[in-house]
Amino acid sequence: GKAEGRKSSRATTTRAARMADDGNSTKRLKTSEDDRLIAELRRRNAELESEIEKLRSDVARLSSENAQLSGRGNHEVLPVVIFPPTVDLSRIDTSIVTQITSFVGTSRELLSLALTCKSFGWRQPASSLNLSLVEGVACRAVCSRATKAEMGSLPTYTSGTTTWMSILNRYEHLLDFDVLLANGRRFIEYKNGDPSVVCGCQSYVLNTPSGFSRCTAVTSGYVMTSGVHFAQFDDITGMPCIGIVRPMPGLDADRFDWDFDFFSGMRRMNLDFLAQRSDDWGGSNIHACEYNTLDFTLKWTNWSEEEGSKEGERGCIHPGSDMGSISIVLNLDEGTMAVHDCAYAVHDKVVLKGGLSGPYCWYVKLTQFENIAIKRGTSQT
Repeated sequence: GKAEGRKSSRATTTRAARMADDGNSTKRLKTSEDDRLIAELRRRNAELESEIEKLRSDVARLSSENAQLSGRGNHEVLPVVIFPPTVDLSRIDTSIVTQITSFVGTSRELLSLALTCKSFGWRQPASSLNLSLVEGVACRAVCSRATKAEMGSLPTYTSGTTTWMSILNRYEHLLDFDVLLANGRRFIEYKNGDPSVVCGCQSYVLNTPSGFSRCTAVTSGYVMTSGVHFAQFDDITGMPCIGIVRPMPGLDADRFDWDFDFFSGMRRMNLDFLAQRSDDWGGSNIHACEYNTLDFTLKWTNWSEEEGSKEGERGCIHPGSDMGSISIVLNLDEGTMAVHDCAYAVHDKVVLKGGLSGPYCWYVKLTQFENIAIKRGTSQT
């Protein structure tokens, strides 16, 4: 029994020793892992401190640059440099500048050029007419382009009051339809806002031959008193009428807001027209003369007893509802009015009326869905 007791005591001692060894081993493993974690944290901390130091350096640099840009730093860092002019326009021959300027073209472009530089817009003391460069170009443009007859319809140059650029602008818009009759209810209007193109709007009026309102547009700003005048009518849709009529600046257009026709035959309207008569009308009894593109006839009237018409010498020269271009020549030196289709040669012009004298303006008459444009013609059209 004593032997068995000794064996049991030795086994217990052995187990206790093994447990002690296992505890020491666990402690050694835990200490080693803690050391590695601490080392990693120290390394990461050093990296962060380095990044922080770099950011501090960048902030300091940017703050310095910001102070310089805002003026709080050294003003010598951003010096102000004034460059001398690259071109002295006063040393350039004005004829060269004038030649270049002549290619600008329109009055608006010349005005823009005058506003860009005083060398262009100010009067030139060396100029015989005391004009600026752009004014000189505008003067030459008007005098070279406008015919003698057209010059009579343009305002006269007056120093300090009427400039050559304003005269050039008026010349560019000489044939605008500036008076719209029967427009009180919007029966007629400009096409796309262009005053040289008019169109009849949708409308219906009782007691008119077609059931649609007749509306009229007049180029009242262009009064033809003598010489030869050329007008070309394009963009023709439908069958509008084209004619000439006496200038009547005092006519109250607002009174005719429904239907307007110089050949209405209405006594009230004829009396209104005759009330505008002036000594300038002269002795001719033809106060309105109208070419009908539908049947190619010409009508004329004196708004009293006498009216007449003449058949065209050709048949249907405009097949279909949409035409090409029509040119009308008014020769007040000879007292004639001629018309031709621009698709034909010049020698195909047909003289439709004679005995014309005194002042006239161009006009067109149209109904709904019709439109027509006017522009300056030439002797070659």
